[in-house]
Amino acid sequence: MKSSLEVTPKAALDLIQKGALLVDIREPREIAEKSFDLPDVIPIPLGEFKTRFQEIPANRQVIMACHSGGRSIMATRFLASKGYGKVMNMQNGIAGWEKEGLPIRKKTKQTAGAKLLQMFGKKS
Repeated sequence: MKSSLEVTPKAALDLIQKGALLVDIREPREIAEKSFDLPDVIPIPLGEFKTRFQEIPANRQVIMACHSGGRSIMATRFLASKGYGKVMNMQNGIAGWEKEGLPIRKKTKQTAGAKLLQMFGKKS
């Protein structure tokens, strides 16, 4: 069920292109594997959110995102309860973003040989 606090990935991209800020609340290891290919993203893991939410400008449109939308809707509701009037949750998170063909960055896969060479300080 779509709430008034939710936005589709394509609508989120449109808002971001018009100046909205994307806040990614996934864990650093998740972001390292796959991230939004956008110039202005603030990463704040959900576990740190209640102590770091002040890093988010209260006067700017904010789009919250996670992997599939569950964690980010909690963060969206939290921000709204703190007086953030321009905050929305991205439906289906980065999974929906990728499914819609929007820009992402993936961690490059290394071969086992390249990993060994890297471990021993040699360039592959």
